Amino acid sequence: MNSTDFLADEISARYGAVQRARGCFLYTRKGVRLTDLYQEGGRAILGWGGSCFTVFKNVLSRGLTGSYDTDFTGRIARAAGDLLASGRIVGIYDTQRAALQTALAAGKESTSMWKPWLPDAPDWSGVAAVVIEPPLPWTQSLWITAMLPSAQAEAALAEHPGIKIPAPLAAAAARSMYDMIAALQERKETDWFIYDPVVTKYWTRKGPYLYPKLPRGQYEDFVKHCLDCALVISPVYEIPSIVPFGADAGVFRKLKNTPFAAEGC
Repeated sequence: MNSTDFLADEISARYGAVQRARGCFLYTRKGVRLTDLYQEGGRAILGWGGSCFTVFKNVLSRGLTGSYDTDFTGRIARAAGDLLASGRIVGIYDTQRAALQTALAAGKESTSMWKPWLPDAPDWSGVAAVVIEPPLPWTQSLWITAMLPSAQAEAALAEHPGIKIPAPLAAAAARSMYDMIAALQERKETDWFIYDPVVTKYWTRKGPYLYPKLPRGQYEDFVKHCLDCALVISPVYEIPSIVPFGADAGVFRKLKNTPFAAEGC
């Protein structure tokens, strides 16, 4: 059983199936609201729902679900360019490995995995090849390699052409990047440190990202303990949990009142 299956099973065992999701909250069959700090490993960092799904439904209503090119295909390149503040050519891939392989072929000495709100983030506009995991809580099999135009990038794209995706998904992915551009202007350190009195007992926080302090061997028990406190955290030790933007600090009250006994915390 993989980690996400483990997390899903543990949620269902306690609270029943998730019936609705909005913002950073999951609403279960048993009427319990869970605060989501896993956020699909970052794909739901902007929250569940939003304008990207409105765009998806609007394009879907046109019947544009085939493997042909549409006006929406090129929007991903424009959105990635706007996100990185530089003109880009893009390849679309169904695995992180394939996306990274293309990025390395395009610019081995200047390749990076894009992540928002990193305290030590590079100047993305100057990075030759950037692998983007779009903030679209839809699928784990959509990766974008955004490359500065060059003969080397064109050769990399010819060698690794990637996949075509249906227009509704292309439109939603592009919209999610524009939503991220807006969020980058709105969210800041003051939106995250308000949770520090509780979270820094168990995590080291860097921007909105929470890295566990407790030993790896105790992490699965901590995941279960957090679920008992109505908190969904990352089931993978190496993947950080994320501060629940927009949630009242009271969502951590159960964890504060029922602390987890862990070595090193």
